[in-house]
Amino acid sequence: MEDCSIVSLFTERSEQAIEELNRKYEPVIKKIVANILSNRLDVEECVNDTYLRVWNSIPPQKPDPLVSYVCKIARNLALDRYRANRAEKRGGNFDLILDEMEECIPSGMDVETEYDAKELTAAINRFLSGLSRDDRFLFVRRYWYGDSISDLATMTDGNGNRISVRLFRLREKLKKTLLKEGFLT
Repeated sequence: MEDCSIVSLFTERSEQAIEELNRKYEPVIKKIVANILSNRLDVEECVNDTYLRVWNSIPPQKPDPLVSYVCKIARNLALDRYRANRAEKRGGNFDLILDEMEECIPSGMDVETEYDAKELTAAINRFLSGLSRDDRFLFVRRYWYGDSISDLATMTDGNGNRISVRLFRLREKLKKTLLKEGFLT
């Protein structure tokens, strides 16, 4: 079923919308959530919470593309759950990804206004648009979707060590870009 038809089902408040969304995007949603959360029950709950959040937000939202909208909701819910779980106990696979990006993204920065957050987002988007297609793919898959190095190696027919080095260089390049633009000191 086409995304616009699924959105129409949500707008009509048809329960079939959830079924169609699940049929089309469950594997993608589960992969994103499972890359962040290690507990199977947390993953299932987060997937169900994603469907509920989509149900409650359409209408008034009319997302296009639907997959990006749903993935963003799933990722944000998984990160919220991850933070809650991490507050209870330290550890987990996603810690490594956060540690890798810690030097590049200013976490302790005073981003007090929405304007500053938008400027940082714009700077990261400019950085990403300046990358080759392959580097952008690796960067986004690792730091947005949370894919493991071995998964990235499989997706790209590459070597895990080379992927790690490439990601390190990309983080360094991002760090230099953010330093140059005044986001890091």
